[in-house]
Amino acid sequence: MVRWFQSFRRPATVDPLASGGGPEEDPGVRSRLTALRASAARIGTTLDENATCAELTREAVRQVGGTAAVLRAGSEAGEYEAVNGDPALLPDVRWAMAAAQETSAPGAAADPVPVLASGGARPALCVPLATGRHRYGGLVCARDRAPFTPEETGLLALLAERAASHIRHAQEHERVRGIVGKLQRALLAEPGRPHPNLDVAIRYLPVGQSALVGGDWCETVRLHFGRTLLVVGDVMGHGLEAAVDMTAYRSSLRSIASADLPPHRVLRRLDDSASAEPERRPATCLIARVDPNRGQVTFASAGHLPPAVIDAQGRTSLLAVPVGPPLGTGLGGYEPATYELDPGQTLVLFTDGLVEHRGEDIDHSLDRLAGVSFEATAGVEDVIDTVLARLDARHAEDDVAVLAAQLHARTQQDLDGRR
Repeated sequence: MVRWFQSFRRPATVDPLASGGGPEEDPGVRSRLTALRASAARIGTTLDENATCAELTREAVRQVGGTAAVLRAGSEAGEYEAVNGDPALLPDVRWAMAAAQETSAPGAAADPVPVLASGGARPALCVPLATGRHRYGGLVCARDRAPFTPEETGLLALLAERAASHIRHAQEHERVRGIVGKLQRALLAEPGRPHPNLDVAIRYLPVGQSALVGGDWCETVRLHFGRTLLVVGDVMGHGLEAAVDMTAYRSSLRSIASADLPPHRVLRRLDDSASAEPERRPATCLIARVDPNRGQVTFASAGHLPPAVIDAQGRTSLLAVPVGPPLGTGLGGYEPATYELDPGQTLVLFTDGLVEHRGEDIDHSLDRLAGVSFEATAGVEDVIDTVLARLDARHAEDDVAVLAAQLHARTQQDLDGRR
């Protein structure tokens, strides 16, 4: 590699008339360095280790021709990967494995050097895929014409070192991603169980592919006298930080709900608790207290979208609920709203990711939900499946949480049991 860099250097020419006497710039050096930067920039464009290896072999063939492949360190199978070009040109894999092990051994030099094939009909070399103390295998190159020059060898070594640096970042990214995944799974707590007199289904869809959980959540809490508290919430923001605050809200809710307060007073206490923590993100929340014995549901909203109800004919409408400030503002001011609820109706609570689209008026978004029709006999799981499909929730721009609930129809046996 050092010799290859030296090929760019030229003796300094000093102008005795120029003050300071600095070296003149060689246009050839500038051109070759520009080409080198462009070549290196084509490697490591993603945080995918396999993609980086493919970019490395593609660029190696672009620069020196022939065929290039990667042999991973510790590869028991002894197989070439990311092959670019004619595989028949590559040397025996046993030689490549020995060459890669030679440069990856614990006592190997800190600045490993390429290993040239000592025999065979075709020129070949194994360039260490390494950076510092991190060794990942070797870049194996071969061709059926002239042997590799020192300049070519140096270039391949430089490209392999760049690829190794990106492989290191990719592996570290995967390690951190695994830790985050475990943490997110720990945060993804299951909601409580409602009373047997209520059928409930819940679905949660995090936005994107890298998250298991975000700031949206659903919860059910059993209360006295057969009543159940249904809750949906949405912490502002996305990702792990929002998920951490989400668990704080859920934990507070479970504690406050144990006092069996009306929904608007639950929100008031949640707001007081959150506003006392400056680092806590604001959140919207909708609470519904379902009372099957009275056939009623009482709502309270903290900046949340209204609930929907599906009637016995499968028609959808939105229920008007007074909207107070989001949780965490410390402003309070929540009011209840009570509606009749019978076994022929389905209650649907949801977060804004289900309906909202960037640049669209929210009223238009809600009208689209109100336009969804359902089978008259649809159960709670069928209701959620239908609404997610009709509103294309799999491609939502935000996290989606949906909760559907239906009262059990009381039989004569149930009524007799109350006498």
